[in-house]
Amino acid sequence: MTKFRRFGLLVPLVALSLGGCGINSVPTAEERVNAKWGDLQADYQRRADLIPNLVNTVKGYAQQEKSVLTEVTEARASATRVTLSANDLSDPAKVQAFNEAQGRLTQAIIPLQRLQEAYPDLKSNANFMALQDQLEGTENRIEIARRDYNESVRQYNTLVRTFPTAIGAKVFYGAKPKVPFEAAAAAQNAPSVNFGNAS
Repeated sequence: MTKFRRFGLLVPLVALSLGGCGINSVPTAEERVNAKWGDLQADYQRRADLIPNLVNTVKGYAQQEKSVLTEVTEARASATRVTLSANDLSDPAKVQAFNEAQGRLTQAIIPLQRLQEAYPDLKSNANFMALQDQLEGTENRIEIARRDYNESVRQYNTLVRTFPTAIGAKVFYGAKPKVPFEAAAAAQNAPSVNFGNAS
């Protein structure tokens, strides 16, 4: 009878100590990270879907700027080939490879956007302007989604690295810190845009 009584007293004590370790907050925080990652992926996909339409619209006006269009098309193809799942968010090398591919696409888009300055008729093309606005809006959404993702990663990483939740996170979930997005190295250099022979 005393063994059962001790065991009966031990069960609530263990439950209380696990609750105090924030054991339930770890999966909640990880799901928040995964949800924010999904939002960011959706915005990257939106950008990838818009680019072919923008490139095709510009092609009609800027035949001699084929190199710009080729670079954008190649950068888009490269960016969509590099994938990153929620399970890879703890692998710095995979996150960096994904971030670099998206950064190359961002840098390739800038000269495409600047073509409107070289071709006045392109400015008046309603399709181009609508696509341009959507692309700029998407870039803004990507920036916001990156910030939201990084904030959820910060909260998760703080949770799995601080006492007492670090104990439960490691023991029960094998939790590892997630990798936040950082600016690609190329993002610190202003892109050079040269239309040379544009008329």
